[in-house]
Amino acid sequence: MIEPQDTPTDQAAPALPDLDCAPDVVMPEVIYEGDNTIVNIGPSHPSTHGVCRVIVELDGEIVRHAEPVIGHLHRGIEKMAENRTYLQVVPLTDRLDYVGSMYANWAYCRAVERLAGIRVPERAEYIRVIVCELQRIASHMMAIGPAGADTGATSAFMYTFWQRELVVDLFESLCGARLTYNYVRPGGVSFDLPDGWIEKCREFVAQHPAAMLEIDRFLFGNVIFRARTKGIGVLDADDAVSWGASGPVARGSGVDWDLRRDDPYSVYPRFDFSIPVGDNGDVYDRTRVRLWEAIESCRIIGQALDGLAEFEPGTIKADGMPRLLAPRPGDAYDHIESARGSLGVYLVSDGSVRPYRMKVRSPAFCNLALLPLVSEGYTLSDLVVILGSLDPVFGEVDR
Repeated sequence: MIEPQDTPTDQAAPALPDLDCAPDVVMPEVIYEGDNTIVNIGPSHPSTHGVCRVIVELDGEIVRHAEPVIGHLHRGIEKMAENRTYLQVVPLTDRLDYVGSMYANWAYCRAVERLAGIRVPERAEYIRVIVCELQRIASHMMAIGPAGADTGATSAFMYTFWQRELVVDLFESLCGARLTYNYVRPGGVSFDLPDGWIEKCREFVAQHPAAMLEIDRFLFGNVIFRARTKGIGVLDADDAVSWGASGPVARGSGVDWDLRRDDPYSVYPRFDFSIPVGDNGDVYDRTRVRLWEAIESCRIIGQALDGLAEFEPGTIKADGMPRLLAPRPGDAYDHIESARGSLGVYLVSDGSVRPYRMKVRSPAFCNLALLPLVSEGYTLSDLVVILGSLDPVFGEVDR
């Protein structure tokens, strides 16, 4: 047994060296420039909806400029993909949009399938549509609820989080995971639907529209919520297109564009559904578009479940899928309509079992770039609501 040594009492403790900040590090402080004040919000702040720092120039309570500072969650996923096989990259995509992991799985797998010429069985395509529309609902619940919390309506957050929990329970029974699923794979999906899953899914889509209509009444019909969101953070349709916005952010401004309809993929052309579009491009419209999209997703899921009955269980992956996939040399790009907009993946193959290059086109990144444009002239409390209405997920922004 090693005994602790006695500390000499006749010796003075050594002096600690000075700890100077590196020359390029600026300590957070309030800086006065004339009559305006520059303050930092985040990166560890609940109002930024993630690890985002916003440098705000204030004239009293009025925002003169808001600059988002990203990169705090950067992990180099696109570079890491170069050292993993095509199948090993799938779990990395889960960590992009971590409240919409199914979409990142699907976008990547579609790029791989285009690159390698893989044809996915129709049953697997129907399953992909079902799980990704469920994922759209779960993701939108994490946008609508916090919009209520940002304006003081915390009850709305509890209502939407419960609906999200029902979806997550379905995912857990499907693949054993509740957040990062690793479910959609090149050539199909990893597991077929378990016994009783279709019935539970039908129960969910049967009750969800009524739950959304209830939220529409008590949240979007609330006078305080309407005052805090109507006419706030207005985004013009032309600006939305010019800045590359997509998804509910663009559709809230009246941009009638959805890849499921306008650049159809998978089996979406077989389904009847509508694309909700806003009029004013404010926080209210962007948030309410997500609510009606969730209702439309229930319509799609119901039709997909009906169509799934035409195919025998078990056909969930392309025939002859090798364990180590080595696509021909070349490149491919594919995109899908995620909960945040146009999510694309670009892949380059050199003929080996690992991607030579991968690049993700992130809708959250493009939408976040609008923050300086849509926040100028509003109050600091409005800035919090505006940022939440863009629905950023910083795992996908930073990558």
